[in-house]
Amino acid sequence: MAAPRVAVAGGGLAGLAAALDLTGAGCEVHLFERSRLLGGRATSFEIDGHTVDNGQHVYLACCTEFTDFVERAGMADALYLQDRFDVTVYSHGVRSELRAANLPAPWHLVASMAAYRHLGLRGKLQLTRALLALSREKAPPGNFAAWLRRHGQSDETIRAFWDPFMVPALNAPLEAMSAAEAAFVIRTAFLRDRDAARFGYSKVPLAQIMEAAARDLASVRRATVVSGIASLDGGVRVRSADAQDDVFDAIVLALPPRALQRVLLEPARFGVADLEKFEASAIMDVHLWHDRGRLDFDFCALLDSPVQWIFQKGDGYLCCSLSAASAHVSTPTEEIVGAMWREVSAALPELRGAQLVRGAATRNPEGTYNARPGAVRPTARTLDPRVTIAGSWTATGWPDTMESAVRSGREAARVLLERNAWKTKR
Repeated sequence: MAAPRVAVAGGGLAGLAAALDLTGAGCEVHLFERSRLLGGRATSFEIDGHTVDNGQHVYLACCTEFTDFVERAGMADALYLQDRFDVTVYSHGVRSELRAANLPAPWHLVASMAAYRHLGLRGKLQLTRALLALSREKAPPGNFAAWLRRHGQSDETIRAFWDPFMVPALNAPLEAMSAAEAAFVIRTAFLRDRDAARFGYSKVPLAQIMEAAARDLASVRRATVVSGIASLDGGVRVRSADAQDDVFDAIVLALPPRALQRVLLEPARFGVADLEKFEASAIMDVHLWHDRGRLDFDFCALLDSPVQWIFQKGDGYLCCSLSAASAHVSTPTEEIVGAMWREVSAALPELRGAQLVRGAATRNPEGTYNARPGAVRPTARTLDPRVTIAGSWTATGWPDTMESAVRSGREAARVLLERNAWKTKR
């Protein structure tokens, strides 16, 4: 029996994760990607002779499906992971550390606060009480800013801990952040396992990992947009934007909400709703090359700045991450580079007197997707057993992250295989 022919629309992490599992199950997988690059919101490209990621993507040790994906792509050596949670935080030139203690969770984090210079005793007690409350509340209602106020968090505590850690984690201001999603992040990363919050990131351009994941697919059709699908007896007709049609046994739609809505045309026929209720939140990175050479940190957080995190990507090269960046994403490159250089050089004592050599900006207006109140995130299943859905924004139990993307792709592949009587190897 010939191998089932399965299409995957979308070459981001979700689509690639689905494609890897389907290929491993014996399917002939054909990937459609609208860009010439693979990885979607987690890819790389060249600027002025320098390869840069389209955003500084960080994972935590608790992101087990993402690390497994990278390993299955044969790129395990591309990842860096801390031995323990250890973060440098700057505020107006003052440096402090948050370093996990050798204690069970959550006391490993509480103990690390003892030497944290950016928060006074009162704030540390507030933070401890809030962490203990989050360990008990599974899914608090409303937005996270309101939850913090109800639990006695002062402006100082929000500024010194909640803002720098939660805004980048969920790419949203605290006022627009789901309290339930914030509670999930805190419990998963900080309260269950003292090692779960260890930071990790790719040591190579992300596009290299994505290309490796696609290496064994039957075909990769770049710069090809899937514009529609039609259910047939025993198959799915897939139409691409160049008006070419092809028939497959099944398809995984690993697309953002608006693109999925266009492809399905009438989402209700597939049992999919609320696609119009997802709103994009921007992420922006400003890349700064300076003449000071290597600084004495791998990455650090900034307080009281539009730059939440700085990653040292090489000697004299800093990548500055701006989450929930809708106010900055349309700023001209020269203006935003100058403004962020002033922020960073003022915040880091090591850069005083340093000169900016060059700068660049990468923008993603659709960095993540937030569901409006009442919106239901779709699962992988549709009413058509030959069509499944994937995407970091779908109902994976995780917020919109790389981990969620991989989980969604694997679930879409699992459901497709389960619902179709193919004699594939498992």
